[in-house]
Amino acid sequence: MYQWRKFEFFEEKSGGKSSIPAEITGRIDCCSGGRGRIVIGCDDGTVSLLDRGFKHIYGFQAHASSVLFLQQLKQRNYLVTVGEEDQTSSHLSSICLKVFDLDKMQPEGSSSTGPVCVQILRIFTNQFPEAKITSFLVLEEAPPILLISIGLDNGSIYCIKGDLTRERISRFKLHVEGPVETSDSSITGLGFRVEGQALQLFAITPTSVSLFSLNDNPPRRQTLDQIGCNSNAVAMSDHMDLIIGRPEAVYFYEVDGRGPCWAFDGEKKFLGWFRGYLLCVIGDQINSQNSFNIYDLKNKLIANSMVVGEVSHMICEWGYIILIMSDRKVLFIGEKDMESKLDMLFKKNLYNVAINLVHSQQADAVATAEVLRKYGDHLYGKQEYDEAMSQYIQTIGHLEPSYVIQKFLDAQRIYNLTNYLEQLHERGLASKDHTTLLLNCYTKLKDVEKLNKFIKGDDSVSEQRFDVETAIRVCRSAGYHEHAMYVAKKAKRHEWYLKILLEDLGSYQEALQYISSLEPNQAGVTLKEYGKILIEHRPAETIGILMKVCTDSGETKRIRSNGARLSMLPSPMDFINSFVHSPQSLMDFLEKYVSRVKDSPAQTEINNTLLELYLSNSLSFPSISRENVGDDLNFKANNSWEVANGSASGKKTKPFTESKDVKKENDRQERFQKGLSLLKSAWTSEMEYPMYDVDLAIILCEMNAFKDGLLFLYEKMKLYKEVFACYMQAHDHEGLIACCKKLGDSSQGGDPSLWGDLLKYFGELGEDCSKEVKEVLTYIERDDVLPPIVVVQLLSKNPCLTLSVVKDYIARRLEQESKLIEDDRKSIEKYQEGTTSMRKEIQELRTNAKIFQLSKCTACTFTLDLPAVHFMCMHSFHLRCLGDNEKECPECAPEYRAVVETKRNLEQNAKDQDRFFQQVKSSKDGFSVIADYFSKGILSKTANDTDNT
Repeated sequence: MYQWRKFEFFEEKSGGKSSIPAEITGRIDCCSGGRGRIVIGCDDGTVSLLDRGFKHIYGFQAHASSVLFLQQLKQRNYLVTVGEEDQTSSHLSSICLKVFDLDKMQPEGSSSTGPVCVQILRIFTNQFPEAKITSFLVLEEAPPILLISIGLDNGSIYCIKGDLTRERISRFKLHVEGPVETSDSSITGLGFRVEGQALQLFAITPTSVSLFSLNDNPPRRQTLDQIGCNSNAVAMSDHMDLIIGRPEAVYFYEVDGRGPCWAFDGEKKFLGWFRGYLLCVIGDQINSQNSFNIYDLKNKLIANSMVVGEVSHMICEWGYIILIMSDRKVLFIGEKDMESKLDMLFKKNLYNVAINLVHSQQADAVATAEVLRKYGDHLYGKQEYDEAMSQYIQTIGHLEPSYVIQKFLDAQRIYNLTNYLEQLHERGLASKDHTTLLLNCYTKLKDVEKLNKFIKGDDSVSEQRFDVETAIRVCRSAGYHEHAMYVAKKAKRHEWYLKILLEDLGSYQEALQYISSLEPNQAGVTLKEYGKILIEHRPAETIGILMKVCTDSGETKRIRSNGARLSMLPSPMDFINSFVHSPQSLMDFLEKYVSRVKDSPAQTEINNTLLELYLSNSLSFPSISRENVGDDLNFKANNSWEVANGSASGKKTKPFTESKDVKKENDRQERFQKGLSLLKSAWTSEMEYPMYDVDLAIILCEMNAFKDGLLFLYEKMKLYKEVFACYMQAHDHEGLIACCKKLGDSSQGGDPSLWGDLLKYFGELGEDCSKEVKEVLTYIERDDVLPPIVVVQLLSKNPCLTLSVVKDYIARRLEQESKLIEDDRKSIEKYQEGTTSMRKEIQELRTNAKIFQLSKCTACTFTLDLPAVHFMCMHSFHLRCLGDNEKECPECAPEYRAVVETKRNLEQNAKDQDRFFQQVKSSKDGFSVIADYFSKGILSKTANDTDNT
């Protein structure tokens, strides 16, 4: 004890001015705290309640005589007292136990004032003989169940258990075996220990310490020690350990026996426990003084020590230690705040004590970190860097890391700084800057072993200890490419792994192998980013990987999967940016893809791109460039040799250039043929729309003078005039005639007007084209495309053409016209004769009588008798043979009806204007259609009807 440091962690709050209120006149025999009040029992039988200011609240007469023991319950506002009552019978004990409900007061006008007494119980009965009570303790098991233990001077313990307010109780006796002497067997202290469902009772006599297991029936007794103590020197700790005080030491007891022992000299008059502190009132026999000590057993220091007078009672309430003195003075002793205690320790540089103090009192982490920081600063000031860093490490999570880092950067203590940064990463509190700094420390120290441990540690969550991107970047900049690649691969940061391989190491083949090992989706993502450089250096291998990614198959067979499956795969157009400098590779890739996948969702875009490649005039060929490297070197070597020998080396240049140009032109023509094949295969006769952009295709063909493509597109779009214009622009006479033969046939859906355009072209040509004109006239004459007068007018504009070109044509046409005129004249005469005959017949029917001479019925061929019906058509019938239809001749009716129906149809057609104009437009000779309408009386009939209207 003499080696322990003394501090003033406690102070007297009342300044020694508090005392027992004057309302309390009797001698204080017992007191108890709880529920924010102090309860005092006196020898006159009164009980008084005091508030926080030690002011008298109220008092009442609890017992007729002295109040021996009392206890304020905490779970319920009950007060349990033991006191003496008036002796009513010699057979009954005067000692009673009472239970008061402090929430209920006696009604006004009653004989007594104070709280309601809910139960009065006689302690001693025939089964429980009377003895002097030496200790008293109440345990609130589960309200309203109480367990009351009463220790006697004969070594027995009376226990009362149950609901006292309803008298549902049970009694049992515990006996502590001791020496025969009665004075040595009295129960001087009791203590309950509740641990889970286990309920145990400590019992202390001057010569023993016993433990009863109350869960057993009957309760089992266990002797823990053969020494005991006197009354008031018994307490229970927060950890449910029993504490007893003897002159030589203070002893702790657990359920299995004696625990630690603390050698504090002096008579222990009072023991107590307050917030982890041991409270002792120790009497010094030498100078007859009492000292009140507060011990911090964990940190081995005396938190407070003061000289006090004679103490009669010690209780703890309101966060204070309250000492009631024999002279009725009251001391309030309170603990200082943590900051004040730490300030005292800091002034004495007792940082270890301060750290132990904050740990023992379970201070918050921030307060603990502040103490550790100050201790670290103290050690840092003494240049004890290693010890200072050990303190700073313990502040991680609560102290800003930059505070520590700045200190050790200035001190150039890179080893300590590395240790601190490692701890930051271990606890997952490192930022990107911390990772950068730590890796820089490793690289500066060239500590590959630690770098390997940090980067390649076996910890399964090591990637979470530092920022992956930062680690990769720092390792790259320091030249530790292997470590950077390891981190990238473990963290599945494929883009960084490939960046190192391609940009730093130039390992293109290894990069391709790595991409091949990835999942198709991830491989596609990486190829989008690094495809350009891979295509530049390893085009064939890169295209192979792209094919696997886009087709999801390494097989060479053609894929004809459904659209849903293809739509899930990357489109080749997603990777087109990778081929920006390698159009030849792009063309190879797309050709391979098209040959394998026939129903791609991006087929139109693919075809558009291929057309641009096929139809371009100039296309760079990396393969040819590489092939020519050797030729260039040989050429330069030969050139140098010839110069050295005085020969003219320039003669070698022209053949080489010519061969190169020829090869380029041949390749261009080959691409044009591929383009034409693509145009045709992507727009077959069965397809309504092409699988490419027609406008784009036309622009490409025009820009690159691809005549065959233009002709195909114009023909598919039925733009026959444009097809004609293409041949005309090229002055291709044979092509023009062939075009008109193919596209000018109206029976095949062509445009016959092309022959007129062709004839007009030859008429305006200004050169001799007699042969072509004669051939054209043959087709014009055959299909009767143009009138002869128009033909003559068109050809008359060409001064190089003579009349002999059209002489035969004109003669044949005149002969044909003459024949047609003669045929028309004969038809007119025939129709005129028929018309005259009809008019004469009509006149006769109107003016002359008709004689019917038939003797037989036309229907039944029997002899005609009356009644009979004669028709103007000279048919006669029996009336019975006609039936109901006696107004028209059955023989002539069908013909008549046909004529009427035809007339009705003609009249109906006259009203259908759209049909009339359509016939006029589609006919070679529109005038003939109009004439036909006039000949049938349709237009004239309509005009007459309109006039009448």
